[in-house]
Amino acid sequence: MTGLRLAVPPGRAGRLWLDRRLGAARRGANLLDRKLRILQAELGGLREDAARTEREWHERSAAAERALLIAAVLGGQRAARLATGSGHADVRIGYAVTIGVRHPARGSCAPPAGPDPWAGQPLEQARLAHREALAAAVSHAVAAEAVRVIEAETTATRYRLRAIRDRLIPSLEQARAEVALAIDELERADGARLRRAAGRRGAAGRDLRP
Repeated sequence: MTGLRLAVPPGRAGRLWLDRRLGAARRGANLLDRKLRILQAELGGLREDAARTEREWHERSAAAERALLIAAVLGGQRAARLATGSGHADVRIGYAVTIGVRHPARGSCAPPAGPDPWAGQPLEQARLAHREALAAAVSHAVAAEAVRVIEAETTATRYRLRAIRDRLIPSLEQARAEVALAIDELERADGARLRRAAGRRGAAGRDLRP
């Protein structure tokens, strides 16, 4: 049982109504199937990007921690704090559209302006390492969010495709078969009625002969 209730017009109008909706449902299923395949292919590449950017982020973060530790050991924690900028990083996200789905595609990060590296080379190296770690974090955030968006759309598309293929189309096909059977029965009944009427007219004509 499909569970769908269709308000089908009676007779041949109902068969035409069902034929049109069956055609539309099949075309819709084909389009959704094509969309699903494209999304799945795109999702595979996005997952690879997310895994790669996650590794890079962890590597850059570990390198930044090591550089900061070296700078703190050589110059002291107070020098490290004084060399830290007071502003905020400026992160901007660019978007792309994949078969009608808008998702993050690229990110850029402008770190806050910091004081001059007056404390020496170790602090400057630590600052550069943290900038690289921040850029890697932005790249991974973009990739991870793109995966989330495309995964959600893939799941929704799969549900819609199943609903059309497993519920709507079988319901329309069953209703069309029932309408076709009813039309056939009606035509057979009409044919039998016409034959009986013709027989009665023929019998009446023979009775009137001299």
